[in-house]
This record gives sequence, C-alpha cells and structure tokens, in this order.
Amino acid sequence: MNQQSKFNFFYWKDRYEKDELEEFNFNQTGLLWLKIKSITRKEILKDFLKNNSIHLSSKSLNNQFIESYELMSKNLELYHMRLDSFIKEKNKQQTKKLDIKKLISELYKLKLFDWGGDYKNALDRYLVDRYVKIFQSYEILVSKLDNEIDKAVRGYVFCSWYNHWSSILIEQIFNKHHIVLPAIGKIKKVDFFINDMPFDLKVTYLPSNFIETKRREKGLKPELSELKQKAKELKISFDSSAVNNSIYYEITEKMKDKNDKFCKETLIKIHNERLEILKETIKNPKTLIKNLYEEQGEMRFDSANRLFLILVDSKNFDESWKLKRNVNLLEPSIKKYLDSFKNKKIDDLKIDFRYKNKPQNFNALSDIIFIIK
Repeated sequence: MNQQSKFNFFYWKDRYEKDELEEFNFNQTGLLWLKIKSITRKEILKDFLKNNSIHLSSKSLNNQFIESYELMSKNLELYHMRLDSFIKEKNKQQTKKLDIKKLISELYKLKLFDWGGDYKNALDRYLVDRYVKIFQSYEILVSKLDNEIDKAVRGYVFCSWYNHWSSILIEQIFNKHHIVLPAIGKIKKVDFFINDMPFDLKVTYLPSNFIETKRREKGLKPELSELKQKAKELKISFDSSAVNNSIYYEITEKMKDKNDKFCKETLIKIHNERLEILKETIKNPKTLIKNLYEEQGEMRFDSANRLFLILVDSKNFDESWKLKRNVNLLEPSIKKYLDSFKNKKIDDLKIDFRYKNKPQNFNALSDIIFIIK
C-alpha cells in the first residue's frame, strides 16, 4: 500500500472520530484534512472552490468534503498554500464584522459570575433530577420556578454568554499573529494552527481539585476542611447542608466581616498556600496539564492538542473570571508567547495521560500560558 492510498479521507476521519489525533500533528495529509474540514461550511467552501476554479461533481456537503480532499491531497504543497491564503483572508473579513471595542464594553457589563447551581455543564439533567422528578405538586414547582429555577437558568445563560464571547475575543488576539492560522469554520478539537500544529484553546483557572491534590501532597488539609475547623473554633455558624462552594463563601465572608487577628491570619495562610502552589505549577506546568486532561468531563472528552490559558487574579482568585475581558493584560502575554513559539521543543510539548474507563494511553501536544494579575 502506498502512502497516498493509505492516508485516504476515511483514514483521517476514523482517526478524528476515535480521538486518535496524535498522527495529525506532523502529517501533511492529516493537516490538509483538518484544514478542509475547517472550511467545510456551505458558503465558505463555495467561496474557496470558486476562487480556485475547482468544480466538484458532488452536491452534498459531506461528499464535497471527500471529493475536495481527494483532489487536493494529490498536490499537498499547492493546496496547503492556497488554503492558508484563503483562510487568512476569510478571517480578515470575519474580523471586520466584529466590533471588538463594543464587545469588550458589553463583557464589562457582567458584574457577577455565578452559574446559579451545581450542575456541571448539564443544566437539563440538573433541572430534571432536582425538580422535575422530585416535586409532584404543580404549585410547589411554580414556586421553585419563580425562585430557584429562575436563578439557575439566568446564571447559566449569563455565564455561558460571557464565556462564549470572551473566548471569541481571546481567539481574535491569537488569530492576529502571523504564525496562527484560524479554523474559521469552528470545528471540534481545533481552534487554530500554530506553525501548522493544530490546537484547541482552553481558557480556564487554577482548578480547585488540582489545588486540593497539591495540598494533600504537602500534608495539608483541604481548604474547606481547614476553614470549617477554624470556623468552629471561632463559633462562626454556617449552613453545613449547602454545597461546598456556598459553605466556602459563607465562612470566608463571615471571617472577613469579623476581621480579627485570627480570621486575618487564617485567610492569609490559605491564600499564601495557594500562591505557593501557583508558583510551583508555573515552574512545572506539566503537572497541571495532565490534571486538566485527566479531569475533563466525560461528555466533552477528547485527546486533542490543547493550549491552556490559565487566568489568575493573585490577590483574589475568585475574581479571575474578570481577566477574560482584560485585553490590556491578555494581549501582551499572548503575543510574547507566540513570538517565542519557534523556540519551543516538540519534546517539551508532549504529554501522555490516562482517562477513566478508557483502556489506552493518550498522547498530545500541549502547553500553558499563565496570565497573572
């Protein structure tokens, strides 16, 4: 079997769907498949075909994807060049339609980032399990809708809105750089290519489960356990039946209000322990990268190359969400990273990990940009 016949359309489709993505990284036919997939949207593909005087016999979009790949894979160098040029031009056109200044202004209108419930990205399941299957009484359900459910839905909508548009804002910062080629058709597992390496961008914070793992390694109690113990010593009452985030918030706020020496020292100690964990993680980011891959949600699992943007407000970790709209902080850090990307060693980007209920080892290329305020 020759190379051309081995790397046919369905070879790459199979790898993509099975999360066997490692082979795409340095294979020009695999990269071609991803780039064509990124423009396989009706109007975008139509423009590319017209601009390059390509006539396809297929009518359906799926079959046009297959036919386009079969045609272009016969001249990889030419069509990589044409696709790159087309994608960059199309991205410029899309960017012109986006009023960045207005978008930033809109993002600053969100004053509180509160999901409104502990539903872990599954609002429908949360509502069914907590309300639909629990209450037989119509009147009680109406009461819950006016109070608890309304808060949960509003919180979910506002936080999802903020995450969506702030991600677009951040992607635009990346896409402006000359070594970045955006996946303009918005495909899963690839947001852009950096020097022809596909990456999925993930914007997040220092995860609480990672912090607790590192505390355990240091022989420290979980933060919440520490706070509960100190609260009992001070006779600070709290709702022990509430979810952990609410208990944490209640105790810390009451300690801030009490504001005596013991409370100040307790909060400062916990804060400084977080800063120490952050400092160590910046020196050895692969520990966090592995955690982020292995702890991803099962419904959203994939083994794509990922570039993590970790946002940290070092004075108030709970306010880190605000950094998603702080272009003055984001832009220079992202530009500095991309400017120096050519100095990255591939071996330093390699990560291997396991995932629950999956027997195989996964391999990917990954890195972290820390944005610290």
